[in-house]
Amino acid sequence: MVTQATIDLLRHGETTGGMRYCGSTDHALTETGWRQMWASVERTPMQWQHIITSPLQRCARFAQALAERCAIPLIEEARLREIHLGAWEGRSAAELMLTDAAALARFWQNPLDHPPPQAEHLLAFRARILAAWHDIQVRFAGQHILLVTHSGVMRMLVCHIQQRPMQHLLEIEVPYAAMKTVEVIWHDKDCQATLKTGHSA
Repeated sequence: MVTQATIDLLRHGETTGGMRYCGSTDHALTETGWRQMWASVERTPMQWQHIITSPLQRCARFAQALAERCAIPLIEEARLREIHLGAWEGRSAAELMLTDAAALARFWQNPLDHPPPQAEHLLAFRARILAAWHDIQVRFAGQHILLVTHSGVMRMLVCHIQQRPMQHLLEIEVPYAAMKTVEVIWHDKDCQATLKTGHSA
């Protein structure tokens, strides 16, 4: 028996944190961020049967507004929150270039082996994201789902689906309000996910 599901991945829009490493810090969306996200979903046929969101407000508040507008059930999934960036939370790349330039360069080149100080390790991040991803695929097999989440989460899922090395995670571009579509096909107990399309605001 073959079962097909579609899972759309939507990144949040611009935040009040500006061009800083937000990570697990709970910044809100700006007015521009709200417009970016509405523009992104309005270009997509709204046929979702469930919306699943990170609990951080830059995702969750938009997801709630969309769910209410379209009368779609909403679920918060704590495992879809962004990676915690430790000592770099709330700091900009420009600031880090003045104080930790060498560490920042190593991180950009290979975030797996050179994480920020006191940050959640990429392997731990990968484990929680893929555990949530597996559970979502099983629970919502055969449905059309929207996940509202973060750039790090989306990069990790793209790496997993396309079997890319995690060392190259930061090479994957995920602009504000970017949407990527994943087609999931179940054949008996085997599951295959394919990245289909993407667009950004």
